[in-house]
Amino acid sequence: MKRWYAVYTQPHKEMLAREHLERQGFDVFAPRYLKRRRHARRVEDVPASLFPRYIFVAFDVSEPSWRVIRSTRGVADLVRSGLDPVPLPFELLQEIKDRSGDDGYVALARSDQLKAGAKLRIESGPFAECEAIFQSLRDEDRVVVLLSVLGRIVKTQLSVDIMTPVG
Repeated sequence: MKRWYAVYTQPHKEMLAREHLERQGFDVFAPRYLKRRRHARRVEDVPASLFPRYIFVAFDVSEPSWRVIRSTRGVADLVRSGLDPVPLPFELLQEIKDRSGDDGYVALARSDQLKAGAKLRIESGPFAECEAIFQSLRDEDRVVVLLSVLGRIVKTQLSVDIMTPVG
């Protein structure tokens, strides 16, 4: 029975590994998203791997043909426990696939929910229970917020995971 497994790739070789595995007849899932990049006063959305250095491959471990995966161009190894590859929960990959749009990119829900000027509550860390004002999204997991500290407004970057919208 085919199950999904994680493949650890060489640095920045996710798409190379995907291409070569697909040529060998494997079902491959390499989730990507559009990352906002700022360079030289320009802002652009560029494709980036959702899980850098990891892609997912479906195969049946009872068939010996899966062993060629480890020697495929771009692949470093399979995620294993001892000698055996570790299967992934079907629900995990299905949830990621469900969040993929028609363009093939995974939608990161956090960025859709935050609007400039929105009030956020910090849930943990040194600023726990403080409120901040959302200013911008830095990357896939960090936001720039304005925070009142000792009577001054300070701009800082925090993890989006420790924030919840207020109101």
